[in-house]
Amino acid sequence: MPYWRQALSIPTYDKKITAALDGWVMCFMKTVFAAAAICVGLIMAPSMAADGIQPGLWKITSVTLNNGMRMPPQTNPRCLTAEQANDLADTFSPRFGGMNTTCQRTQYAKSEQKLTWRLECRGQFNMDSAAEFTFFSPIRYTAVISTKGWIGDQQIADTQVTLEGEYVGACQ
Repeated sequence: MPYWRQALSIPTYDKKITAALDGWVMCFMKTVFAAAAICVGLIMAPSMAADGIQPGLWKITSVTLNNGMRMPPQTNPRCLTAEQANDLADTFSPRFGGMNTTCQRTQYAKSEQKLTWRLECRGQFNMDSAAEFTFFSPIRYTAVISTKGWIGDQQIADTQVTLEGEYVGACQ
């Protein structure tokens, strides 16, 4: 006799009815446990994301919109060390410089699940770039990076890159 029937002191009369009832109870219990697991995962995800992301091999898919023209998606691997995975601000902040161009980070914010920044470069090549990274869990993030560039008064670049990062496993 199943444990739930003993606990509720339900007698066994008809084997077909009992078997159907047993199946329904098991299905119900699996559904309740699955729902509880999902809720725990949703509650825990923000706190896990705050500690960084998983070190190892990542699949980064990027879609670029360059001067109004959508480029085909590209997927590239990226191996992150433990240090890089735990220092999201350094790992996902821009590094740019050029001849006769000076760059300055003018905005920066990091919260539990988001990292945003803005970079302005002035000189021979002027550029404004802004990004927002969203870390959904230690194994998934997305980002949007928008960049505009000018030489003199002529705009030569208006680019938006959308990224999606998915953890794959250990680095090879």
